[in-house]
Amino acid sequence: MKTKITLFLIIVAVGLSAATYKTKKVKQIDSNQSEVANGFTDANSFGFSPAATGMENVVAMQKALDQGGTIIVAKPGTYKIAATLYLDSNTEVIFGKGVFLKKVNEEGRFAQVFINKGALTRTYNEDITLKGLHIIVNGVDNCSDLVLGLRGIIGFSYIKDLKLKGFRCYDLTGCQFGVQINRFEDVIIEDVIIKGQKDGIHFGPGKRFTIRDAVFQTLDDAIALNAQDYSTSNPEIGWIEDGIIENCYDLDQEKRIGFFCRMLAGAWIDWEKGMKVQQSDAVVSDGRIYRVKMPADATLFESTTRPDFKSGTKVLDGITWVMTQEIISYNAGVRNVVFRNIQLEKPRIPFSIQFDMGRYNRSYYPGAKIPVQENIVFDNVKVLYDKDIPLVQVTTPVNMISIINSRLKNRVFKFYGNEVFPDYLKPNTISEFGKTHINIHGCVFDHQGEMILLENSAKGKEIEIKTSSNMEIGENFSAKIIDEVGKVSVQSDLTGLENK
Repeated sequence: MKTKITLFLIIVAVGLSAATYKTKKVKQIDSNQSEVANGFTDANSFGFSPAATGMENVVAMQKALDQGGTIIVAKPGTYKIAATLYLDSNTEVIFGKGVFLKKVNEEGRFAQVFINKGALTRTYNEDITLKGLHIIVNGVDNCSDLVLGLRGIIGFSYIKDLKLKGFRCYDLTGCQFGVQINRFEDVIIEDVIIKGQKDGIHFGPGKRFTIRDAVFQTLDDAIALNAQDYSTSNPEIGWIEDGIIENCYDLDQEKRIGFFCRMLAGAWIDWEKGMKVQQSDAVVSDGRIYRVKMPADATLFESTTRPDFKSGTKVLDGITWVMTQEIISYNAGVRNVVFRNIQLEKPRIPFSIQFDMGRYNRSYYPGAKIPVQENIVFDNVKVLYDKDIPLVQVTTPVNMISIINSRLKNRVFKFYGNEVFPDYLKPNTISEFGKTHINIHGCVFDHQGEMILLENSAKGKEIEIKTSSNMEIGENFSAKIIDEVGKVSVQSDLTGLENK
């Protein structure tokens, strides 16, 4: 009996040993094949390592990304990255705590750390998520090496259903944006901190987006809603619409230029023989939009040869043209955007609704149909600095602006003209663009003495302003409107404007 029991135990032990060996072998295979059994891909199992070179890490991570699904980087450390990584549809990448990606120059400077594959072919990718990504730029930048105008460290173009959560970057250079998204639908960006010398988040054309829980400390714009931009700063041009920007902080910085948010509009015309063009001008020709890529010195060039090539760049009449897009429109702007719970510490103009008119870019081509930007709402905006600068400056037509539940300490609006505004004075054009309607409701005016509520220097500009249910807490507060060249009508509960 004893012998039988012993034999049985030996058989069991051998079986367990074999099973253990088999289990270990399966786990090893699974590890080498991306932990498929567990439903995710472990990038470290492909050789992605803090000890590897930048190019070794690019090869390893790309192998992991090519598996699709959920990819994780769990091992803490600083991972060198020496070239761009490409994302396909239905991909989620999760970076664990203590994981940093550091750009390094091993085989030349490069722009994007991550880009979607469809950006190169103007083909939509869908359902891409990045979580916990922390990038160290390390002075390694390139303004646009893969797609002209796409210069974000993270760059997406032709993208639907994009989620970016927990992004960190503290050392933007003066060349690249932090996050850049172009030709998009349904984007959510949340829990981000971006600091440095260039735009934090930069949008081109698209619709339905949310930016929330963000901290910015940028020399240039914290957020750029640039429906039109320099030819080297936007891959494409078109309307940006239906967005929410909330719970954001604009921290102070030594150099106080740019805006918290720039809303840049533009317009262009069909190509005409003999037309004069400059850097960044756009034209519609042969079912496509082409843009001028020339030195930014305001030189005008006469175009006598129609651009009609299907892709890339071509020099015609000494002018370098870029085929920009096959989606045709003749103007662009921003509409239906809500800014909510915004804390403004940096003393600069927070919001600019504008055209660009300069040597780098003239966003409006003379004679084009002027775009009307629409329905911009500011809810619970707090001005924390004490400088006499406007909260909102406006140089384009805009149909409606609302400010509600906000703390206002300094002048609020400044409308002014530029080379475009003479078009307002042409016969029968005023009614086409209509008035700008301004609603200020439920705000606290925390200003001592006289405060300029609105100043207008745009000839022929019509503005209707209504204020209601506001509170004045500044000593001897009174509101004032300055306008000698337009027409401003007022209905107001503010001291100084009651009888206007």
